[in-house]
Amino acid sequence: MHALAPAADTSTLIAAGTSTLTGDRPAPSVVTDAYARLTEVYPDLSVIELGPGEPAPRGAGWVGVAGLAAGGSDLDAFLAWDEAQVIEDYGQRARPNVVASFGLHRYAWPACLLITVPWFLQRRVPRFPVEHVTFQRTLGRLAVRTGEFACLPDDPAATLPGARVVPDEEALRAEVRAAVAEHLEPVLGGFGPRMRRRGRALWGMATDEIVESLWYIAGLLGEERRAMDELRLLLPGTTGPYAGSAAFRELTGEDGQPLATRDRVSCCLFYTLRPEDTCATCPRTCDADRLTKLSVAAAS
Repeated sequence: MHALAPAADTSTLIAAGTSTLTGDRPAPSVVTDAYARLTEVYPDLSVIELGPGEPAPRGAGWVGVAGLAAGGSDLDAFLAWDEAQVIEDYGQRARPNVVASFGLHRYAWPACLLITVPWFLQRRVPRFPVEHVTFQRTLGRLAVRTGEFACLPDDPAATLPGARVVPDEEALRAEVRAAVAEHLEPVLGGFGPRMRRRGRALWGMATDEIVESLWYIAGLLGEERRAMDELRLLLPGTTGPYAGSAAFRELTGEDGQPLATRDRVSCCLFYTLRPEDTCATCPRTCDADRLTKLSVAAAS
């Protein structure tokens, strides 16, 4: 994940056992296999699908995403964690808008995967209103209530309850854009005033989270190039409310190897803490520095 993202804390996992998440799990849904594959390649994130009538987990660090979108006490507590981590990791305080930017990134990055991973792996696009998602950041867990989904006509799931069949790949891409916007719009509304960002700036950040989360996971799956092609079609730069495009391009390494990068639409403001340590896709990072960072990453 991005440098700002926390690793899962296994000690917390042991201490935070929650009765609603133990025992028999509900029958697999149309997206269960996609989420299992996600956790297989990226163990720091897992998705728990709640059964009918099963309450969402509470306590032990869980927060309902509707509470974050409301912008009140739940968001205060959520951002207090980011503020404390900045002090612990960097020995200084961050501005409140920087803390809020970190907090949004740390939620939106995994949240986008709820929708984009099933689309990428199974050509199925679930819908998740904020009321249907609960997040445990230190464990890297998302608890969700699955239901309606979009799929293509030849999908075996097309006849199942909750299926909404769309005619072709472009229509399915439109479903991805709509599903992410449905989920993120209220979240952006909650975080936006704390970040001192509005409109295009917030949707530019949403664009970046969609692209960079799936790009990263696809790399772990061994399908980076396919993901780049898919994301170019998903976000060509002309699809509101999103701002900007996938914006992939290639640089050439010292030994001639192509190194993929992109130009982020937004800036996470990490430079305010470590100006010398920006990410390789940051709009503040010049190509010479990108080459250095990408070459080191490729070598490792």
